Amino acid sequence: MNISIGKLRGLQQLADSKGIMTMCAIDHRGALKRALNEKNPDAVNYQDIVDFKLDLCQAVAPFASAVLLDPEYGAGQAIAAGLLPGPKGLLVSIEKTGYTGDSTARITELLPDWSVKKVKKMGASAVKLLIYFRPDLKDVASKQLDLVARLADQCLEEDIAFLVEPVSYPTEEKESPIRKERINQGGASPKKFAEIKPGLVIETARQITALPIDVLKAEFPADIKFEQDEGKLLGLCQELNRASRLPWVLLSAGVDFESFRKQVKIACKAGASGFLAGRALWQEGAQIRSREERMKFFQNTAAPRLKELAEIADSYGKPWYSRLGAENGKFAPVTEGWYRSY
Repeated sequence: MNISIGKLRGLQQLADSKGIMTMCAIDHRGALKRALNEKNPDAVNYQDIVDFKLDLCQAVAPFASAVLLDPEYGAGQAIAAGLLPGPKGLLVSIEKTGYTGDSTARITELLPDWSVKKVKKMGASAVKLLIYFRPDLKDVASKQLDLVARLADQCLEEDIAFLVEPVSYPTEEKESPIRKERINQGGASPKKFAEIKPGLVIETARQITALPIDVLKAEFPADIKFEQDEGKLLGLCQELNRASRLPWVLLSAGVDFESFRKQVKIACKAGASGFLAGRALWQEGAQIRSREERMKFFQNTAAPRLKELAEIADSYGKPWYSRLGAENGKFAPVTEGWYRSY
């Protein structure tokens, strides 16, 4: 598979020496405000969030292959503070936190005054987009796919890697073409949503990776609260692996660390190229009010968790470049004078 020099360099920066992406997500905004002050998220001020992200980045970045940060509170701030080591990859999110529209028909908005061009300009390795996505909601899915396609074109123009994170969600009662049955998904029955989640995640991977993106950040294709048979879970991850045309990594989706560790091992055995772990690493730290004590938690718990996940991914994961047909990470040599038309 052909890949441009800029995208190739970005993907190299996201991975470790084995070609595995052991990345940490610190781009939370709305969710982090709620974690820091559940009763009154709006009371959390700018510096509170920045301090949390800088401390976390300082603790975990040395053990990650790359870090995902947002432009509002983390990316520029971590660079300016010297807390993102130079050899580490940097992903920067481009979406606005939350969504517009009804909770059962979610539309992603881009962050105002931010762009692919600016992400490239600041020296990042990749652009990251989170979209809420239900492949069975045709009209909404079409709009979301159009957004991905538009940003993919911009990333091609700027020659920067593009990582897309589709997240499924419950909806009202309707018939799903993926599973021919009536489903009631008003949010009242997690079990019913768990029944259709595998089909949603797998079909989503098929549709999203048909577009010119570079890495899929995928949900685990099951809810392990309701399905714990490791053979079945591995089979579902293998289906996801077949559906994805591109390298994929696993997102943590707010699950606890023990659950995510299990998911990472299964996903990597099935063909994942690593993970992008967020709250599974650090969510308990949001409840610690003392900044000094919170930093100890980041250093003594979050960082070792990341190292443990990285060891699992390195043992079982599939190097991202092998998915693109490159042996040992070596792509076709560039031709003489390639830079003239670049």
